[in-house]
Amino acid sequence: MKAALALTTLFALRCFASDLNAEDAGLASILPAKLEDASGKEVDLATLKGKTVGLYFSAHWCPPCRAFTPSLVKFRDKHAEENFEIVFVSLDHSSSDKATYIREAEMKWLSVPGARSKEARDLAERFQVKGIPTLIILSPDGSVVTQNGREEVMISADTALRTWKEKAPSQ
Repeated sequence: MKAALALTTLFALRCFASDLNAEDAGLASILPAKLEDASGKEVDLATLKGKTVGLYFSAHWCPPCRAFTPSLVKFRDKHAEENFEIVFVSLDHSSSDKATYIREAEMKWLSVPGARSKEARDLAERFQVKGIPTLIILSPDGSVVTQNGREEVMISADTALRTWKEKAPSQ
C-alpha cells in the first residue's frame, strides 16, 4: 500500500512538474518571488513573465553607476512596452540610500528588496559580478543572453534590445 501511494505521489509530482512552464521556472529559480516597484510596494515575480530582463547591479555611492544610470533609465523607458524590464540589484549601504538613488535617477523599474540584501549578494555571486555598474541580460526563460549589457547599451542603444532578443533561445 505504501509503495503504491509513493508511486502515485511521484507520478503526480512529475505531471505537475511537466506542466510548469520553463520560462516561469527559469526566472523563479533566479529572482526572489517578491520584488519591489520604485515606490517600495511589493510586486509579484509573475509581472516579468515573457519579458527580457536586465539585472542592474549598481549603487548610489558609485560614480560610474550614477554616470550610466540616466542612459539606462532612458533606454528602459523607451523599451518598456517591448516586453523588457530592469530589475535593480542594489549594492547600496542602506535602504534609504537605495531609495534616494531610485528617486534621484527616476528609476521606474523593479528591484530586489533591500540593499546589499542576502538576495542581492547571492545574485552578484551567481553572476560573478566583479564590479559595478553591471547589466546582465536574461531571456524570458532565465538564461543569460549577455553579461555585457552595459557596454551594449552604451555602444548601440538603438539596437541592443533587438540583438538580445535575437540571441535569446527560441520559445
